[in-house]
Amino acid sequence: MQFLRFFAQVLLVFLLTAISQVGGLIYLLHLIFWRVLAKKLENGWQKWLLRWSSFVLFYGLFCAFVVPLLASITGRVPLPLGKNGLLLPLHFGTVILNRHYVKPALKTAATEAVLALQKRFPGTQVNYLDANFPFFDEFPLLPHLSHDDGEKLDLAFLYLDAKTGLPSTQAPSPIGYGACEGPLPHENNMPKTCQQKGHWQYNLLPRLVSQRKKKAYLFDEIRTKALVQAFVQHPQIRKIFIEPHLKSRLGFNASKVRFHGCQAVRHDDHLHVEL
Repeated sequence: MQFLRFFAQVLLVFLLTAISQVGGLIYLLHLIFWRVLAKKLENGWQKWLLRWSSFVLFYGLFCAFVVPLLASITGRVPLPLGKNGLLLPLHFGTVILNRHYVKPALKTAATEAVLALQKRFPGTQVNYLDANFPFFDEFPLLPHLSHDDGEKLDLAFLYLDAKTGLPSTQAPSPIGYGACEGPLPHENNMPKTCQQKGHWQYNLLPRLVSQRKKKAYLFDEIRTKALVQAFVQHPQIRKIFIEPHLKSRLGFNASKVRFHGCQAVRHDDHLHVEL
């Protein structure tokens, strides 16, 4: 029984580290605090509830105040959480799991690109998805292959409300990935090509993510094209990944806009930019 409890804690530390980078460390720090406090408490469901609620509070405070400070010292900063109202996380899980950190140069570039978009389409809100963890190069941000150095950022496409035709601040996928703007019959069907080459993971996300809300949104080609163009024109941006059929549909021939390769996953549900 003691071994199983130890194994469960090791597994939990590993899981928390994998999904948030610092969650395992925070759990261990909280464990020290809890063992001191637990001696003064009687067993029961109240004790169990207090343990996990105190961990959630401990985690939240650590990530809100300690992690940003240490990350800034090591060269990464968090993306905006809503202060400017222009560049926001699509869902707050990105922030809770510390997946919104980038190098200062990328934060500046993303902010300037969004401001350039604002000049053409005032009031447009751009939603970011996964960026990077706050610490250490080459620490994997699963399931991504390359988000490990503070220089990569995924952004949601821009959409219209299908009923009103007005710009939406949401996306058809709750996580921003998996609701794809697939190729038309006359367009280059890279998802099919990659699958035929044996890259099974390429089309995996659309099968895992609910497509229930997809009909409620229309892909906004005009504003999405303007967003891509803003990043193309920014001198600090080196690469932009988007699916080949969308590159053609939106009319881009810039060398910055390129195919990411069959070893990755589909990029007709989001935009990937990097320094």
